[in-house]
Amino acid sequence: MAAIDPLLDRNQRFAAGRAYENGPIYPRAEICMVTCLDPRTDPANFLTLEVGDAAVIRNAGGRVNQAVIDDLSFITYLSETVIKPEGPLFEVAIIHHTKCGTSFLADAEFRHHFAARAGGDETALQAEAVTDPHQTVTHDVALLRASTLVSKRITVSGHVYDVDTGIVTTVLAAAPMQTI
Repeated sequence: MAAIDPLLDRNQRFAAGRAYENGPIYPRAEICMVTCLDPRTDPANFLTLEVGDAAVIRNAGGRVNQAVIDDLSFITYLSETVIKPEGPLFEVAIIHHTKCGTSFLADAEFRHHFAARAGGDETALQAEAVTDPHQTVTHDVALLRASTLVSKRITVSGHVYDVDTGIVTTVLAAAPMQTI
């Protein structure tokens, strides 16, 4: 039996319940989240999201990188030109978390061996480590707010999810993009 088989059985129950029907393409809660791919940090669980509530971008550490900026550029362009041509768009909530697995990238030996395996740059990998999520989320919010590729009609906020308590704390309240 493949590891996915029990999940495909769950999918049959999901499909039978028809919760997917009439799911909007634009997030109902007017929010897009950038968060970690760690299975402990699924915002559908810790924010009790339902189908269509939010757009979610997940990667290692929940870091804002060029791929995230490119995705947000596309999503905001689509929103501005097709879905919501006027008025403010959605909020982008960047959510980092405690005890992130990317913290291993702060260890020189681990980072060196991983860089050798992946062909990555050790300095760049070290910068990806989430050892202090309050600090990294502050950095990533500033990085996104300064982007010239993403619509100025969004707001950006920063938060930290504590995997030990289940509590999300706001580090930076929602604020507009910078105008350059």
